Formats: sequence, structure tokens, C-alpha cells
Amino acid sequence: MQLKRVVVTGIGALTPLGNNTQDYWKGLLNGVSGADAITLFDASKFKTRFACELKGFDPLQYLEKKEARKVDRYTQLALAASDEAVADARIDKENMNPDRIGVVFASGIGGLITFQEEVVNFAKGDGTPRFNPFFIPKMILDIAAGHISMRHGFRGPNFAVTSACASSTNAVMEAFNLIRLGMADILISGGSEAVISEAGVGGFNAMKALSERNDDPATASRPYDKDREGFVMGEGAGVLVLEELEHAKARGAHIYCEIAGCGATADAYHITAPHPEGLGAKNVMLAALRDAQMAPADIDYINTHGTSTPLGDIAEVKAIIHVFGDRAFDVNISSTKSMTGHCLGAAGVIEAIACIQSVVHDQIPPTINHFTDDPELDPRLNFTFGKPQQKKVRAALSNTFGFGGHNACVVVKKYEA
Repeated sequence: MQLKRVVVTGIGALTPLGNNTQDYWKGLLNGVSGADAITLFDASKFKTRFACELKGFDPLQYLEKKEARKVDRYTQLALAASDEAVADARIDKENMNPDRIGVVFASGIGGLITFQEEVVNFAKGDGTPRFNPFFIPKMILDIAAGHISMRHGFRGPNFAVTSACASSTNAVMEAFNLIRLGMADILISGGSEAVISEAGVGGFNAMKALSERNDDPATASRPYDKDREGFVMGEGAGVLVLEELEHAKARGAHIYCEIAGCGATADAYHITAPHPEGLGAKNVMLAALRDAQMAPADIDYINTHGTSTPLGDIAEVKAIIHVFGDRAFDVNISSTKSMTGHCLGAAGVIEAIACIQSVVHDQIPPTINHFTDDPELDPRLNFTFGKPQQKKVRAALSNTFGFGGHNACVVVKKYEA
């Protein structure tokens, strides 16, 4: 069977650096930190009192007030980003088959804010069960995919994917495979996360996963720095319009890049910690390169998982050196989480968008907040510290790893006819 080629024809992004793709990319190149004091709830008693929140997001710019109240914040973000992506792809709904257009969407946690609100309200009462009738539909993980399809009338494959912080990369992978197997012409794919709440921050604090650098939030996310001490929570959404190549060409669509291949593996090691030698990370990069029929020498940029945790950064670097060998010292590496924070289930697609923009514009976004070299990291590696680098980018690789040992990787490359 001849697999079909898959290209990207639309992009949408809401991140702590901007509420559209253009502002997000501009923020990355300018090395902007999205971290600041938490405003979404009173965090004064929490160990961590800062996060990478969206700036100036108003759901009423995208939804009627009545509709906005029926969906959790994570779905609001998903709808806003999907609106941008669908418009960017110039999908002509009147002259396309809606049965061949679907949605594969992801979230790592889903409607946590709704869940917290409903349970707290119940606990404050007299025990009488008074729950919002939209409680369950607002909370469940699949509902963002459902709302996107209903909003645009897309009747093709529709489902949700969850694999913690690897969720949206897995969603892109599922969409990619459905199209190249001929099961759809277009798939709207990506992920959304919005859990900057008492439950979200308190839960990750209890795990000792978050940075507690409350005196200097802007520099708290510092991947590969000797003094890194945890990730910074972010929120946001990213959406890609994936399309079968011949379908895109027939309608004259603008093509950003081609999805070359994907991979997925498991560490089978620990519920939160990575394999110390980066075994799963190594295997997933190898799997993605095999699927793309590419060699390490073909990759010019790696957007790493790079969460700014003591163990995670080292394990991933070990994996990169194992896979890339001497090429590891020529390829550019950066962690855009140094700017966006960790957007959890949305992180993968948001970082894949950074890779796509890198391929399109031949620019490498930097890793910011580097102050002290880590002696455990090979100094020959190019982490693109401090400022972006202009460079021909033929192909880029995006890594995402999730609690539970889930690993996912996507390779994007310049489109060639």
C-alpha cells in the first residue's frame, strides 16, 4: 500500500507569549519570558505563586457569553486556536466533503477547573447533590474535539487522545496516520490545557515538580542551567490543520511544511521520573527517524522536551547524543519551555508549531535563562542559549515526554513537490 503524504496547511496558537501564531513566534525569537505572578486565583499561600498564564485572553472574543459558560477554560482555548487554524487553512466548507474532515484533539488533564469548582461547591453545601448540568460535559477529555467538530460541521473521525505531557504530539501522530492511510482528507489536530488553579498548582507542588523561584519568576524556567529546580506551569492551545498532499494541491492550499514521520514509545520505568539513561527518549527519536526514512544528518533542529527539571534534562541529552552521535554537536537544540513554561498536554503541538516556523523561516528559537553551565551536560552541545540563530533548517524534530513514561516525537520538514 502506498502511504499518502501529509502536509500542514493551517496553524493556530494561544500561548503565554501571544494569543495567535504570529505573536507566539515573535515572542520566541525575542526571548520573552511568559512567567509572572498568578492572577487566575489567590496563590499567596502556595509554595509556587507564579505561572505562564495567557495574557489578555477573553473567551467572549470567540464565544457568546451563554456558550462560554457551558465549556471549561481548556475548551475555550481549543476553540479559539482551532478558529485561527481553520481560517488560516482557508477551508471551504461549502465545497468540501465534511465527512472527510475530522478532529483528533488532546488534553493531558482536561476540565480540572470545572471539576474543582463543582466539588468545592458541593463540599460547602449541606450534602444535597446540586451539580451544574454541564459539569460532566465541561470536564471530560473528549469534549474539546466534539465542540470543534460541531462548531465547523466536520463529520469525519473525531476523538481525543491523552498521554500526559505527550498528549498533543500523540494526537498529531494519530491524525497523520489516519490521513496517510486514506481515512480522511483533512484533520484538525492539536491540544489544549488550562489547569492553573488551586488543584493544579497545589497538586504539582505536592509532587515537588514545580519551580519555587517566587522572587524571580521570569528566570524560573531555566532548562540546562545548573541551578534548574523544576518546571513552570503554563497554559495554552495549539492546532494544526493536517491535509493529504494531493487534496491540498487540488484546492491551491498554502503548504507550510510536510509531516515526515512520528514515533511513540514507553519508558516502562517510573510513574514520573524518566529513564536515567533516556532509553525511551532514545527509542522514540529512532522510531520517528525510521518512520520519516531520515537519518540524524538530515535534522538541523531539535525542540527538546527540556522542562527545566534536574533529571529530565540530563536524560534527554544523553538520548540525543546516543541517537545523533557526533551530529549532536552540529544540530541546534533549544527548549522553548524556557519562555512558555510547560503547557502540559498542549506542550507538544505548541512546540511542533515552533519547529514548523523554524523550518519555514530558517530560524532557531533560543533557550533563555541560562546563567551557569551544568558540568553534567556536554559543553560541545549547541543549546542556542540567549538569542535566536539564523540557519538553514531542512527538518526539525520535536520531543515530548509524559508522566507514566509516555514518549512521542514528530519530524517536520520543508515541503518539496
